[in-house]
Amino acid sequence: MNRKQKTYFITASIGVIAAAGLVLFAKSVSAAPTIPIPAVNIGVGNANNPKEMVNSLQIVFLLTVLTLAPSILVMMTSFTRIVVVLSFLRSAMATQQTPPNQVIVGMALFLTFFIMAPTWSQVNRDALQPYMQAKITQEQAYDKAITPIRDFMFKQTREKDLALFVRLANIKRPKTYDDVPTYVLIPSFVISELKTAFQIGFILFIPFIVIDMVVASSLMSMGMLMLPPMMISLPFKILLFVMVDGWHLLIRSLVMSYR
Repeated sequence: MNRKQKTYFITASIGVIAAAGLVLFAKSVSAAPTIPIPAVNIGVGNANNPKEMVNSLQIVFLLTVLTLAPSILVMMTSFTRIVVVLSFLRSAMATQQTPPNQVIVGMALFLTFFIMAPTWSQVNRDALQPYMQAKITQEQAYDKAITPIRDFMFKQTREKDLALFVRLANIKRPKTYDDVPTYVLIPSFVISELKTAFQIGFILFIPFIVIDMVVASSLMSMGMLMLPPMMISLPFKILLFVMVDGWHLLIRSLVMSYR
């Protein structure tokens, strides 16, 4: 058997062995027990009775509320004021991306949970739990749930901002808070929160601007014009913020502003 025949024989043997291995592997796989995979079917059909129609509308309403949940959390709670103030603090200290956006948003979120806990506890006690126990209807649950949230927003809304949106909505001048529609109250609350956040941000900027002015004047008097003042003032800003326990004072002020 010459060299060419030996090579052909070895190649053919390897092919036969590979084919036999594939056959045995296929048999072992087919003999193995199959794992059932659950299937989820969502269908749309005709309602057979009014109760099914009502249940379908309730599901659609629930999905709509879940879709608007982020907007409700941001615009109808203390989140807006807190996240804007924390952003102002980072800009005043000129620390670039420290703390990062994830930390600022996370801190604002948990502070919002802390501040809104009494309001949400009242919503859960007066609206959610009775509705889940079928003691009240959906309309009654909505009225009981929106009442404490409206009370919270009214306490933080300026009358000037509320009057602005009442005029823009072309509605009669309300005599009591109950006469103010919720769609008028929400934007009034938002711009009031933004104004308060900007006022707090202005106060935060003052001590850090003073440090920048002192450092810049010192560098100019020494003739060090090529050295960026921000590079020198940054450690002093951080030192001042740490020495006065700035996080404690700022968070305490934010929480107390809602009491």
